[in-house]
Amino acid sequence: MADSCGYRALIEPEKIANPAPLGLASFALTTFVLSAHNAGWAPNHVWMGLALFYGGVGQILAGMWEFKHDNVFACTAFTSFGCFWMGLATFILLELLGWVPKEIVANALGWYLSAFLVFNTYMFLATLLMPKTVCVTFFLLEVTFVLLVVANFTPANKNWNKAGGYVGVFTAISAGVTSMVALINTVAKRKVIDTGRPFVDFGQEM
Repeated sequence: MADSCGYRALIEPEKIANPAPLGLASFALTTFVLSAHNAGWAPNHVWMGLALFYGGVGQILAGMWEFKHDNVFACTAFTSFGCFWMGLATFILLELLGWVPKEIVANALGWYLSAFLVFNTYMFLATLLMPKTVCVTFFLLEVTFVLLVVANFTPANKNWNKAGGYVGVFTAISAGVTSMVALINTVAKRKVIDTGRPFVDFGQEM
């Protein structure tokens, strides 16, 4: 019988693909390009298009699909960091347009990054219950945020920003590897590459 009223969709759960590889890849590539600039390797502003579309829109979409995937951690992480990238790129765009006084940019970025440092801290604590590949990525991101917060509150010392760039590159590599592992395991429909047991394992589910 024809399903003209969409009745089947109401009684059968909708299956969706694993959005984690997309979310991790979009975070990894955007983080890598910005960190390469902070480290002094890449020119400025090259990261902004990535931040708006791949790191921004791409991650937000992945986060919403994780919502359907019943993964509250990934939904919160991808959506929040997607908004982080879009907000950061928008702020720098406003600066380039002359709508933000240059003398307040570093201090404003320090507060912006501080807010996400707090967010990342409790997300990192949650990753202690998750596979080691995810936990390592969030730990490196935590260190990156700390260094960049210090860099923006003390803009005269450029070494802090470079250090944040260096650690940010390792953060991006870790996220990229985690994306690759998730993609390979999903395509293979089995655990081809181990992601490591959690650092904290309570041995039971809620």
